[in-house]
Amino acid sequence: MKENIKKILKPESPYEYKDKKFVFTPFEEEIVSDSLDKIKTFFKNFQAFYDFLIYIISPQYPSRYFFLKKLLSKTKNKNEVILNLGSGYTDLRDDIINVDLIPYKPVDVVCDITQLPFKDNSVDQIINIAVLEHVPNPQAVISEIYRVLKPGGKLLCEIPFMQGFHASPYDFQRFTYEGIKVQFKDFKNLKIHANSPTGGMLWLLQEWIAMLLSFGIKPLHNLILIILMCLTFPIKFLDVILQKHPLSKNIASAFIFECEK
Repeated sequence: MKENIKKILKPESPYEYKDKKFVFTPFEEEIVSDSLDKIKTFFKNFQAFYDFLIYIISPQYPSRYFFLKKLLSKTKNKNEVILNLGSGYTDLRDDIINVDLIPYKPVDVVCDITQLPFKDNSVDQIINIAVLEHVPNPQAVISEIYRVLKPGGKLLCEIPFMQGFHASPYDFQRFTYEGIKVQFKDFKNLKIHANSPTGGMLWLLQEWIAMLLSFGIKPLHNLILIILMCLTFPIKFLDVILQKHPLSKNIASAFIFECEK
């Protein structure tokens, strides 16, 4: 992995190799300031357990796992350069390069994803799951994705739409179906899939009830929200059917899409 990363790095990009990570941007612990996000950050250290929580009790139907499974089966043993951009705690496969601003244990390259330290046209595939809402300038990230992908290189991306605020450590914007078309106009073969319209409703309803019953007390709000998630998560499985509805894009929790350079 180390040698593969070195092959695609721009020679002019200075870094420190620390704890088996190429560090281009030092991590500042204080950027994780939201109390609920601090809880999530703690549990992200236990990947299997956190994956289980997200898969089961989060309000969004877990379509991303099916898309990732399909991608991983297609790229297995192909000796391609694949980046998981904004990977967080996730470690999909040993040969996939994990890139994030926060040095979670699986992360290989710690950097600002608006200024990737990789050469032009050096990457075969990029995975970018639930990241662009957390950067103040998503177009800068999209431009960097386009720059480092090889001609014909592929992107698998998930972007939220009908979701409540979730700092990780920041949260800046949402994207509509038509907005994705505009933002990714330079890419070819764009295929957008609406994900979890029930999840979109459930996420906002859980937040609304927690806000109503917590009387402005943040710790109480977080406790009620977690209880509501545990009680109401089965409703999201209606999306096995509903996300196939032609109007699901109007209230989708998120969009998962594929495209290529």
